[in-house]
Amino acid sequence: MTANTTGNGNGGPLEGAVIAVAGAGGPAGRAALLTLAEAGAVVVASDADAARLAEAVDAARYAHGGATVTGDIVDLLDLEATRDWVDKTEKEFGRIDGMVHLVGGWRGAKSFTETDLADWDFLEKLLIRTVQHTSIAFHDALLRSDRGRFVLVSQSGAAKPTANNAAYNAGKAAAEAWTLALADSFRKVGGDDGPRAAAAILIVKALVHDAMRAERPNAKFAGFTDVKELAEAIAGVWDRPAREVNGQRLWLTPKP
Repeated sequence: MTANTTGNGNGGPLEGAVIAVAGAGGPAGRAALLTLAEAGAVVVASDADAARLAEAVDAARYAHGGATVTGDIVDLLDLEATRDWVDKTEKEFGRIDGMVHLVGGWRGAKSFTETDLADWDFLEKLLIRTVQHTSIAFHDALLRSDRGRFVLVSQSGAAKPTANNAAYNAGKAAAEAWTLALADSFRKVGGDDGPRAAAAILIVKALVHDAMRAERPNAKFAGFTDVKELAEAIAGVWDRPAREVNGQRLWLTPKP
């Protein structure tokens, strides 16, 4: 495969990198698109919501004139559709250097015994199945890159589950375990030379953005991570060697 000339031409630290962002239509996705485009990357975004995706892509393009930011509606619950997205992206841009997984959702209960197991069915698809499909589909492409990264965003409750968040915390814990297995695959393929690609987990307590602050001006949001800070941390995963970040939980909030 002949690599196309890619990049936003701004000489940023990610100039020439091609990074896919799943779940790009939410506040965290919007921040990630902006930050990655600003760093020089070509950003390939996906979301299940066409309107939100178009808005996020347009905002990133507008903020960074000349930035290459594209959007695709992809059913990440369909492994073949996810693989098709990878193939399309690699053919168009010549390489894939990253997958950032921002697909999320939340369901909670008043107490442990009041947990609705239908919530587990819902969360298993969003929090686990999408991680399984993206990691399997992107695995080989990331290994073909000289700086491939898979980034999962997780939540502190995976390490210390709470009674009312049993389904959510269990889903996040499973997604983390799956991502660590991906990291082990990268380690084994790398052999004595160390991993060429890396899978890392960024952990937050919760996320906050400007609209939330505007709605609740007196709220402290203690321990929350601003989506802009999260985006900077995502981009920062490429600043460190694969061996250093592969299989690591990188905490953006104090450990519970």
